[in-house]
Amino acid sequence: MPRAHRIFCQGVVWHITHRCHQKSFLLKFARDRKRWRHWLFVAQRRFDLSVLNYIATSNHVHLLILDQGNGEIPAAMQLIAGRIAQEFNRRKHRHGAFWEDRYHATAVQTDQHLAQCMTYIDLNMVRAAAVTVPGEWDVSGYSEIQCPWKRKGVIDFPTLCQLLNARSMQHLAQQRMQSVQAAMRSTRREPAWTEAVAVGDEAYLRALKSAIGVRALHRRLSNHGELKMLQEPGGSYIAEATVKP
Repeated sequence: MPRAHRIFCQGVVWHITHRCHQKSFLLKFARDRKRWRHWLFVAQRRFDLSVLNYIATSNHVHLLILDQGNGEIPAAMQLIAGRIAQEFNRRKHRHGAFWEDRYHATAVQTDQHLAQCMTYIDLNMVRAAAVTVPGEWDVSGYSEIQCPWKRKGVIDFPTLCQLLNARSMQHLAQQRMQSVQAAMRSTRREPAWTEAVAVGDEAYLRALKSAIGVRALHRRLSNHGELKMLQEPGGSYIAEATVKP
């Protein structure tokens, strides 16, 4: 399988997926997922990370982040991945890789596509049949939006409200609940969100391809159902929730 790409552009929202080594269920226990969120909080404070959504599943994680052009995303990912791997291996007296060698980033247009991507992330563990509604999962941006943390919150509420045209945090929570409830009728997997270079309308994809430049030479525009995407050449990076039997 080809190595997952990591191309960042200022002002772009990126959907980042990072899975455990060989799809192992290294995050199957809540304590490890909560430690991942702790380090996300540390990274958010240290690097001024604009986090729009997140979830830690049993064998991979999702992050939705606005790139502010300060190199904050690779710095944050290095910190989080490194600290989680160190803590886990030390506690378990384990050696070897914790994560797949690279994470994957998909650019998401900040219109209705952003709301769709939010919902896709929120329903991850519902698709995996681990919970019946997103709020039941312990480490997720959906839960934080519905019940904001008084301390150690990581969601960038002002930016997210602006992007989703929400008048307040309460309005945002209502929006997200309604979107999730509507999408619960069909929770099929949509690989474009985790396998494409970018998802959006044709104008957005062509503009992003131009911004990427020579690195986008062999990437082409294609359709996946109702979604338009800029596609990776060759194979794809697949990150989908699974529950350890």
